[in-house]
Amino acid sequence: MEHILKGRFGRVVISTYAQLPLKYGSNVTCRRGICSTWTGRTLDRSRPLLKRYQLQQQRQYGMFAVRALRGLLKVRYLLLGGAVGGGVTLQKKYQDWKEGLPDMKWLDEVMPDNDKWKQWRGSLIDFKDNIKDNIEIDPRLKALTEAKYQQFRNWFDQRLDDAIAAAEQTENNHQNGNNKLIKSTSLGEVAEELKSQSTVYTRSAPNEEQIRREAQQRLDAIQEEMMQTQIRYQRELERVEKENKELRKQNLLLRQGRKPSTRQVKRSLIDMYSDVLDELADYDSGYNTADQLPRVVVVGDQSSGKTSVLEMIAQARIFPRGAGEMMTRAPVKVTLSEGPYHVAQFRDSSREFDLTKESDLADLRREVELRMRNSVRGGKTVSSDVISMTVKGPGLQRMVLVDLPGIISTQTTDMAADTRESIKMMSQGYMNNPNAIILCIQDGSVDAERSNVTDIVAQCDPQGKRTIFVLTKVDMAEENLANPDRIRKILSGKLFPMKALGYFAVVTGRGRKDDSIQTIKDYEEQFFRGSKLFKEGLIRSTQVTTRNLSLAVADCFWKMVRETVEQQADAFKATRFNLETEWKNNFPRLREQDRDELFERARSEILDEVVNLSQVSPKQWEDCLLDKIWDKVSNHVFENIYLPAAQTGTQATFDTAVDIKLRQWTEQGLPAKSVESGWETLQSEFDRFMQKAAQATDHDDIFDQLKTAVVTEAMQRHSWEDKASEMLRVIQLNTLEDRSISDKRDWDSAVKFLESSIKHKMKQNEGLLKQMLGPSMKERWLYWRYLSEYQQKCCSVKTELDKILYSDEKHPPLLSFDELTTIRKNLQRSNIEVDSDFIREVWRPIYRQHFLKQSLSRTYDCRKAFYMYHQQMDVECGDVVLFHRIQQMMKVTANALRQQIMNREARRLDKEIKDVLEDYSQDAEKKQKLLTGRRVTLAEDLKRVRQIQEKLEEFIQALNKEK
Repeated sequence: MEHILKGRFGRVVISTYAQLPLKYGSNVTCRRGICSTWTGRTLDRSRPLLKRYQLQQQRQYGMFAVRALRGLLKVRYLLLGGAVGGGVTLQKKYQDWKEGLPDMKWLDEVMPDNDKWKQWRGSLIDFKDNIKDNIEIDPRLKALTEAKYQQFRNWFDQRLDDAIAAAEQTENNHQNGNNKLIKSTSLGEVAEELKSQSTVYTRSAPNEEQIRREAQQRLDAIQEEMMQTQIRYQRELERVEKENKELRKQNLLLRQGRKPSTRQVKRSLIDMYSDVLDELADYDSGYNTADQLPRVVVVGDQSSGKTSVLEMIAQARIFPRGAGEMMTRAPVKVTLSEGPYHVAQFRDSSREFDLTKESDLADLRREVELRMRNSVRGGKTVSSDVISMTVKGPGLQRMVLVDLPGIISTQTTDMAADTRESIKMMSQGYMNNPNAIILCIQDGSVDAERSNVTDIVAQCDPQGKRTIFVLTKVDMAEENLANPDRIRKILSGKLFPMKALGYFAVVTGRGRKDDSIQTIKDYEEQFFRGSKLFKEGLIRSTQVTTRNLSLAVADCFWKMVRETVEQQADAFKATRFNLETEWKNNFPRLREQDRDELFERARSEILDEVVNLSQVSPKQWEDCLLDKIWDKVSNHVFENIYLPAAQTGTQATFDTAVDIKLRQWTEQGLPAKSVESGWETLQSEFDRFMQKAAQATDHDDIFDQLKTAVVTEAMQRHSWEDKASEMLRVIQLNTLEDRSISDKRDWDSAVKFLESSIKHKMKQNEGLLKQMLGPSMKERWLYWRYLSEYQQKCCSVKTELDKILYSDEKHPPLLSFDELTTIRKNLQRSNIEVDSDFIREVWRPIYRQHFLKQSLSRTYDCRKAFYMYHQQMDVECGDVVLFHRIQQMMKVTANALRQQIMNREARRLDKEIKDVLEDYSQDAEKKQKLLTGRRVTLAEDLKRVRQIQEKLEEFIQALNKEK
């Protein structure tokens, strides 16, 4: 009981309690168990009354100033609160707008699954391995190598053709019951046949749109699969041919008692020049730099015979042919040079095709077609990717020619929408080169007014200083034209508005695909020998035959080369000097390293970090694993095992509930969580080593992006062994079944573990309560914080709930209906309306905090209860036993995971990282994306410019020697 007596200068509180908490500076008087407390200022009666009145007035003025200042500060906080409230409202509006957007999850069902692509990739790798295993040829068996190789190639071609025919047969059976067997030896014929079949099928099907899409998807899949298969097959054949050729040569030399010669074969002048052009093309894909060096550009209308002209100059049927169909879909750079054998070879391949054998010619044409179709991506009809090949043979003129797709006037339905413009822009780009020799091909069998190429050539070379005009199919023109004088006007440059250095008439075939080059040459000479145009003197003898055309083009080509190559060498010297100066100014203490060299440095550093995993001590592994495991399972232990069991009431029911829940946990989720903890621990330790290396003084941050990408990719690929979960389940189950604690140290460790776990849980629950109940009284007075309406209700409910817990400390975890009704009625007296769900929501964290405090108190009591427990006396320390069992389970799990990591998983991770590095090393786009910055691009440019300058100087020296 308290009695308060108010006075003018203070107040007196008279309490009947024997003990009262006293404030500093208060006066207490106790008589007969009754104490009075004077909380006001002590009255000094020695001071005059007037002075006391003046002091009181001064205090009132001071209090008025304080109140005014507080009001001003409140206005400031009201303004700040309004701004914050407006921001919250704006954020809520944004969330409402965001939730109103349409659901786009249906795209996940439409897009293809990554697992299918990975499965396809794995099947291709297996196919490659099978080929490697099946085509190994013993080089020591000289008599069998050629026969075995030829037998295997014929067998593989036959099987591939049979597979194509079977696929087409199945497609026909599904479409219209036709049992026709389609046999095709080229990818283009198979694709066209499948297109026609899919078109017929879609027209007769009930659901045309769906069937058409399915047929198109099957067509694309079959076409892509055949293309990739033939490319891989071709590469393997090239590798085997190269190995067999080298081994046969070494075997022959060894049998003769001689050592293999290491002398390099002297390269021809045209080969050196072709290498320069290839380097320039790689250095500048837009041909801005390579434009300064000459090459012969072959242009013409589609089916005008430009490919046939190029084949006559090369003296081999090296290109695929089609009746009225666009066959040239990408630029083909052909380097012609003289040699003892008539062979062809691609720039990026070591296989040589013998052009005197029809089988090799067929393989070459198939390879050209495959490369063209493989270069066409994204629905395009033509591609700007250059296919480079070299043709050598007796009597060939030395020059570099580029065959371009034919210019078209009308697009068909199977072409891309921009095909005509793409071909025109590509042709103009090559012809605008001021040093390009334009070989303009015109079909003589059609009307001159139908020509498209002559106008384009006239725009690119209006003076005709680097254009050579070629009229093809003169035999058909002479047969069809009634006025021979029209051909004479064309060859004299009087019919077309364009100008040229020379005009030539050629015959490149008789319309038969099987004619050889020699047959066509004989036919050409025979035609011009008996031609009326030649006999009547309408054209000169130097203007006819492809041989004269080759000589004229070669002379023009080398004249232009000699005039321009030294200028380009000087230009690259200046470029090299500028780049070296920039490097010295920006990176004076660093060595010039391109992307490949930087990648190798990053590879070694990453592998060093993997090796560092073996230096982690077993104790450090187990400590990290224990922390990670407890972080994973602590919430489950408290929410699903400890709290439900501890709230059952008696010790017997607690032990029974714990045993049941522990077994269920072990059978269901514990092993998987443990494996996940081990995997995350391995990852975190590896990341720790990476971060430690990044903090070193000699760290180079240019590798950071690459290292992160490699480690992330390896972690995604890596997976824990499947049998690890089953092994852990058995170990964990046996450990959790042991309830005995035989050592005082284990008891103390379990008590400490339980105590720290409860404190951590209480700290988390306090944060939840603070968020629910709002700022404390101290924070409200010192920092002017206020309670929201929800927090005010929570505080009012908490006050009522504290009364219930104060009256019954062992209250069950649920509130009864009467208690809920009482709380609501008590709050209604204060005009606070809440429902039962709201009361239960506030009750849960409050009761949990109350229960955890009781558990912590029991834990303190159990510190010295080991001997009572050991003597099997009745002590309420079942929670200590539970946490001892969990602690022992975590120890054996950490030990097993540590052994698994050190013996197996670290090595498997090392293999995954090496595989990722190997994949990235072959992916130029990845290296370009992950190794960026001016330092890298400058080093790349320097390396490339030096290579080009060296090749130019080497070529100039060889050119001067030939003079």
